[in-house]
Amino acid sequence: MLLLFDIDGTLLLRAADAHRDAIYEALRVVHGVKEPDRRGMQVAGRTDADIARSLLVHAGVSADQIDARADDVRVAACAAYGRLCPQDLSPCVAPGMPALLERLAAREETLLALVTGNFEPIARLKLRRAGIGHFFPSGQGGFGSDHEDRAMLPAIARRRAGAPGGEPWPQARTAVIGDTPRDIACARADGVRVAAIASGPFKAAELRGADAVARDADELGAVLERWLAAGTRLKT
Repeated sequence: MLLLFDIDGTLLLRAADAHRDAIYEALRVVHGVKEPDRRGMQVAGRTDADIARSLLVHAGVSADQIDARADDVRVAACAAYGRLCPQDLSPCVAPGMPALLERLAAREETLLALVTGNFEPIARLKLRRAGIGHFFPSGQGGFGSDHEDRAMLPAIARRRAGAPGGEPWPQARTAVIGDTPRDIACARADGVRVAAIASGPFKAAELRGADAVARDADELGAVLERWLAAGTRLKT
C-alpha cells in the first residue's frame, strides 16, 4: 500500500515559521512585495505556489507577471529556507509519529511517500532537520513544486511509485494521510482513500468526507493497520 503523508499539521507541528518567512522573502526579492497581506487567508493545505499567487494577486501583481516569474519565486523561496530553517526541528515532530513511521516502514507491503504543498527542497530539508526524512525516499511523492493545484499531487505520486514506463500505482492500494479538508479533497479528486488526523488547525468534526478520522498517531496507526490487513478492500 502506498501511504502518502502530508507534512505540516500531520508529521510536524508548529514548524512553519521559517517556511512562511522564506516565501515572504521570495516575494520581496522577485516582485518587490515588502509586506504580503494574508489577513483572512486560509493557507492550511494549500501549495506554496498557490499561496504565493494569492498573496501576489492581493498585492496587485498581474497574472502574467506571476506566471512569468513563478520559477524565480520557487528558487528564491527554497534558497531562503535553506538559510532560515532551524538546525533542529525534532521538537516539532508530532507525538507518536516516529514510532508509527518506524512500524510502517518495516512492513514489506508498504511504501511511504509525501504529498505536500511544500516545494520539494523545502519539504526534504524540513523533514531531514526533524530527523524523519529517511522514511521518505527520494524520487517519490508529490510536491508543491510539481503542480500549483494540490488536487493533482496524489496522481503524480502514484505515477512515481508505479513501474517505470508502466501503470501508476493502483488507486485501490493508495491512501492520503493529512490534517485539512484540502488533504481530503485532493484524495477524493484522485479516487483514493484518505485518513485525516485532527492534529492540525482543524477539529475532527471539520474533517468530514475522510474514510477515517484519528485524534492522534496511535489512532491513525490503528486505522492504517486495519487497511493494510484488509488489502485492497476499503475498511475504516
